[in-house]
Amino acid sequence: MVMFWVAILAVSILLYVLLDGFDLGVGILFGLTRDEARRHAMLSAVAPIWDGNETWLVVAGVILWGAFPVVYAMLFSAFYLPLLLMLAGLILRGVAFEYRYKTERMRWLWDASFAGGSLVAAFMQGLTVGALVEGLPISDGQYTGGEFGWFSPFAVLCGVGLCLGYALLGACWLVKKGEGDLRDAAYRLIPYLSVGLLAFLVIVFGYALAENLRVIHRWLERPYLLVFPAIGIVAALVAAASVRHRRDGVPFYMVALIFAAAFGTLAISFWPYMIPFAITIDEAAAPHSSLAFMFWGAGIFVFPLMLLYTAVSYTVFRGKVRPTADHY
Repeated sequence: MVMFWVAILAVSILLYVLLDGFDLGVGILFGLTRDEARRHAMLSAVAPIWDGNETWLVVAGVILWGAFPVVYAMLFSAFYLPLLLMLAGLILRGVAFEYRYKTERMRWLWDASFAGGSLVAAFMQGLTVGALVEGLPISDGQYTGGEFGWFSPFAVLCGVGLCLGYALLGACWLVKKGEGDLRDAAYRLIPYLSVGLLAFLVIVFGYALAENLRVIHRWLERPYLLVFPAIGIVAALVAAASVRHRRDGVPFYMVALIFAAAFGTLAISFWPYMIPFAITIDEAAAPHSSLAFMFWGAGIFVFPLMLLYTAVSYTVFRGKVRPTADHY
């Protein structure tokens, strides 16, 4: 039961990062253009599916709450402020989707809310991951870092890096879904975002070496982890070739594969810890009776149903975005 819920949690987090990652990336790129027709097309590319994408964040939170309550309590104690800011950003995005089409005089406000909310949500997610990688101040199973124990230059750097990664994923989604000027603009952005992301990876690796972070020792102890970076390099090469030859459907899947490889690297680097080097999976797990109770509801009904819903929604809204009179 413990391993079952670890697997479900990992899949839920990965799906959230990939699915909501690209529409957060589209939101970040939204703030870089002033062309109303292009903005309309960008919103149309994510409007039918964004709400379902964010549902995976709820799933991950519910699994943590029910199956790993110790981790849930510690993470929310440590990251109370970043999580509040992330949720505020996501709420602003959701409101902006509808309100910007109902007003003209105040449209600038909802445009700023959509772009700013996307940026804040992405940055806070990256900052949280960076703080976990660097390590939280924990003593006797309790978080002891205070309100800002999570804050560090490395965490901020990871926040910036995830914004770049999401923006790249969003640009590739616009290539996949867009046509004409929107697609061409996305193609022009991809090389710049790729270089920025590569620079981030070099800097963050150098920082980890300079600070002698414990995760570096994990990579030395487990050389098979190099398989994941190798997958990421191959995917990056394929993505570069597809961008050069304007194969619209390929870049998004290759960048998604890079994200999956990075996620796999982190997950196995920290194994068997749920909070790196502080709380193991077995220590964090709820009693077997609780895990079994959840299995008969969320495990065999809700989770498969959500997978089915996601597959159906992406099938229904497949293909290129077409100009429409409204925002769907």
